[in-house]
Amino acid sequence: MKAFLPAVSALLALACFGCGAKAQPDREPQLRFGDAMSDSLARTGKVVVRFAGPDGSPTAAETVPRVVKPDSEWQRLLTPEQYRIARGKGTEPAFCGGLLKNKEAGIYRCVCCSLPLFSSTAKFESHSGWPSFYEQFAPENVTARTDTSHGMRRTEILCTLCDAHLGHVFPDGPPPTGLRYCLNSASLVFTPQQFRPGK
Repeated sequence: MKAFLPAVSALLALACFGCGAKAQPDREPQLRFGDAMSDSLARTGKVVVRFAGPDGSPTAAETVPRVVKPDSEWQRLLTPEQYRIARGKGTEPAFCGGLLKNKEAGIYRCVCCSLPLFSSTAKFESHSGWPSFYEQFAPENVTARTDTSHGMRRTEILCTLCDAHLGHVFPDGPPPTGLRYCLNSASLVFTPQQFRPGK
C-alpha cells in the first residue's frame, strides 16, 4: 500500500495542476518575455496587439488600452469555472475541456476580452488532455511569464490585452516552432470561420 501512494499522489498533482504531463522543469521555451518598449507601454496602461481582419488573418499591430475590470465585474461576466481559471489561474481537469476535440476551422479568442489568441490551423493533438497549439494567432497577443508555483518551473501564458490566464507553454511541440501551447478550454471562446460565397 505504501508503494502505491506516491503513484497516486503524482496522478493527483497532474490532474490538479494540468498541462505539465511533458513538462521539463530544467528547460524553458525560448519565448520573448517582453522588452523595454512593451514594458514602458504597459506602465501607461496600453499594449500592442493584432486583431483579426475580415479574412481571419492578423491585422497590422495596434496600440490600444489594456482591458482592466474590477474583480466583481469579472465575476459577473464569467461563469464560476471561467472565472476560477481565467482570473484565478486555475486548471480544468485533463480530457474535460469543451474545445479539446473541436476540429472546426476558426479562431480561438480570449473568453474575457475576445482578443484572437490561436487559430485552428495551428491546433494539433498532443494527447495531453488539453487543447494544444504550436503557435499563437499573433506573437503580440500572448504574453509569457515565468511560473514557479506548485514546486515547478513552467512558462505561463496570458492574454496580452486583459491578463487572463490561458495555460502554459512547453518546448515539446511539433515543427515548425517546437512549442506546445497547452490551454484551458474555459479561458477560450471559439469563433467559427466565416466562409464567403464564391470563396
